[in-house]
Amino acid sequence: MQKRPFMRPLLIWIAGIVLQTSGSFRILSFGLLVVPAILLFMPVHLSGNRKPEPEYNARWVWGFVFSCLFLFLSIQLTAYHESRFISPSPHPLLEWAKHNQERLTASFDSLKLTETECSVLSAITLGDRSAMSGDVRQQFAVTGVAHILSVSGFHVAIVCGFLTRILSFLSGSSAGRWIRYLLSLVLLWTFTLISGLATASVRAAIMLTLYLSGKQLNRITDGYNTLAASAFCMLVYDPFYLFDIGFQLSYTAVGFILYMQPRLSRLLPIRNPLLKTPWSWVTLTLAAQTGVTFLCLYYFGQFSVVFLFTNLPLTLIATLLIPLSLLWILLPAGFPGWDSLASGIEALTHAMMWIVDAFSHIPGSAFSFRFDFVSLCISYGALYFLFLYNGKRHPRLLLISLFLLLLLIIVHT
Repeated sequence: MQKRPFMRPLLIWIAGIVLQTSGSFRILSFGLLVVPAILLFMPVHLSGNRKPEPEYNARWVWGFVFSCLFLFLSIQLTAYHESRFISPSPHPLLEWAKHNQERLTASFDSLKLTETECSVLSAITLGDRSAMSGDVRQQFAVTGVAHILSVSGFHVAIVCGFLTRILSFLSGSSAGRWIRYLLSLVLLWTFTLISGLATASVRAAIMLTLYLSGKQLNRITDGYNTLAASAFCMLVYDPFYLFDIGFQLSYTAVGFILYMQPRLSRLLPIRNPLLKTPWSWVTLTLAAQTGVTFLCLYYFGQFSVVFLFTNLPLTLIATLLIPLSLLWILLPAGFPGWDSLASGIEALTHAMMWIVDAFSHIPGSAFSFRFDFVSLCISYGALYFLFLYNGKRHPRLLLISLFLLLLLIIVHT
């Protein structure tokens, strides 16, 4: 908390959102302005001439003042957004993005793909799932790769890496590095906008923007602080992102990846570069799935058993398919290599659909089991104390984690 300055204002901001949505505190929140004012101008100590002087140097005073101000602003902004929900109006930027998304999606019709494959390709590359049937979505959910269908941090990271490679020739001089930095941000946010400004893609775009900015300014970046900063920016823009399923799944997955993946990687150190990348994908999948499993059981009541076997090949296919598809869309027809790109996109899409179809028909590939809110809290509580035990090795923490797990089993039994 002390090393990551965005963590504290984020928690205070979330507290304000929860207070306003659970009960109207808009009028009462003005009392939060009175307390800091009294505290700042109250005579903490008297000088020799009996003139009152506030103690501005005390850190706890400023901490309390800013906490009250942040809580007040959070409540007021949440109340403002609540009033806007009464008469919502479509945002012109989103309408422009939707129009361009449909125009770019239409270009996939010239490929030798079935209607189902074309809808999957449109969803993976541009986030357009309007033409996708419910059966196809269920197949991807059963195989544990439903996140591939919606533009998320995975897609934005691939696009960012692709842009970095293409613009690497500009890194020779200081001016070239700034041009590459600015072009990367413009193209990154253009892709995020065209893909529909999905919650996970916006989160990833903000995180990558902060990361690239820190790298450009030669600053040391911290994953947890960057994650908290992006969440804070999104919740300031719209406090009701907090209750969006995509927001919760995205930030939970990334938080668990930051914490668990390095620890899982150290369990089996691999130096062979041919095995290191697949092993990093496996550890990333395990970390993300550990974080979102309980949320998936709470919201969807379904858990995939074969996710570990499908994520590796489908992640590799999507890593190639997304940049190739975007490059094919941008190139004019008849450009040298345009037909070869089309053939590669068709082959990769066929392979993806074959894997999904094969694993989705395996008996017992997924099971249905729904959590209520109490079970959700108990589950994450047990996981939290298990992580604390892993860091501090105190037996009492392990006993608390096991007790919560036993309580969860008793409730569901």
